[in-house]
Amino acid sequence: MKIIPLSEGSFTVDVTKKFIPFRLSEDEMIARPQGSLLVQVQPFLVVTSKDILLLDTGLGFDHPAGGRLQLVQHLAENGFQTGDITKVLMSHLHKDHTGGMVNPAAGKPTFENATYYIQEREVAYAKERGAPSYDLSKIDPVFSGKVELLKEDAGTIDGYINYEVTGAHSKYHQVFWIRENDETIFFGADDAPQYQQMKHRFAAKYDFDGKKAMELRAKWWEQGKREQWQLLFYHDTHQPTVIPDTAA
Repeated sequence: MKIIPLSEGSFTVDVTKKFIPFRLSEDEMIARPQGSLLVQVQPFLVVTSKDILLLDTGLGFDHPAGGRLQLVQHLAENGFQTGDITKVLMSHLHKDHTGGMVNPAAGKPTFENATYYIQEREVAYAKERGAPSYDLSKIDPVFSGKVELLKEDAGTIDGYINYEVTGAHSKYHQVFWIRENDETIFFGADDAPQYQQMKHRFAAKYDFDGKKAMELRAKWWEQGKREQWQLLFYHDTHQPTVIPDTAA
């Protein structure tokens, strides 16, 4: 399988849920707002023998050159068009993961040929909670396209993609395993957002269930070592993907 990180850049984010661009090579770390987190926003393209998969969809910012979404521009730079994507796997619906789901100019799904796989209970929860964590304008229009609402706590998509609802980072957050030809790719999204969080035990206050997220990270790290998983980190500013037994 081929993995292509589609970084939208680094950002600071605090309790206001506003994502402020941060240039790692130029901005001073001390200049970050007090209490803010420094994160990368990084969807992933995974090419398998069956599919061209997109894992979450970023912030939905426009490319600096204008004319289209940054995510769409990055796909083009790697030789892919929106119509090439066959499945979009959504971990949860926080606005830094859903921004590219819908083409804002057309008000329709960005990936016109893809089926979007979304946890059904997360949709209801997003509509209940709303702003600032959720942006319904980037969620509602996706239902004019092909959507498969996942209803169970765990299941299989197309025989080789497994999902599991964890309820750790958010109430109905789900994670994915993609398995093909003795390879396993694990996407923990915001349950396992950064490499260093896998190695150190701590419960984050911004998680729905920080203790559960902490325990799951430890479990996945050890299982990943045994089974040679490739782990994808949506919010890591330096290491988008790691195989545990080869990591420093």
